[in-house]
Amino acid sequence: MRVTEGDSDAALARRVRAGGADAFGTLVERYERRASLQALGIVRSREDALDLSQEAFVRAFRARHTLDPDRPFYAWLYQILRRLCFNFLRDAKAQGRLIEPQGPDWLVAIAHGTGADPLQEAERAEARRRLAAAIDALPAHEREVLVLKEFEELKYREIADQVGIPIGTVMSRLYSARKRLADALEAHR
Repeated sequence: MRVTEGDSDAALARRVRAGGADAFGTLVERYERRASLQALGIVRSREDALDLSQEAFVRAFRARHTLDPDRPFYAWLYQILRRLCFNFLRDAKAQGRLIEPQGPDWLVAIAHGTGADPLQEAERAEARRRLAAAIDALPAHEREVLVLKEFEELKYREIADQVGIPIGTVMSRLYSARKRLADALEAHR
């Protein structure tokens, strides 16, 4: 059966379970940017985020027999990606490797500014730099829910389902992240 761009995730997932590499390729094309941006929001390094998102797709293809076509594909993939990202951070910390955040570039990749005059653009760039530094300083679990809420614009329930935590934990992490951000940004005024 031929894969088309308009096929639903569920239809593609059924084909993937049956061994359809072309259907999986369509899902990769559909979600590769979102996956790499969400990995970037967690690990803060563009190169590592790209590697981790690619590895998540590889592992997803290997585990395609566990894919449930009646559940959202991206939620399933995100669980794989999330585990990879947090394992990567844990291993980097255990090995004493410092992950260098790439300044405001990762933040700009997630939320683009609008074109404006040079003075406004310079002010925005400085604000993005301060914001990126404050977000970089957040614990990874708080940074994750903040990125999902503010940049992916997911609802609390969607974040809870995607991350696999209770909605109260989402709200608590988000509150804490916003409080830390406000304190950090206020300190730089």
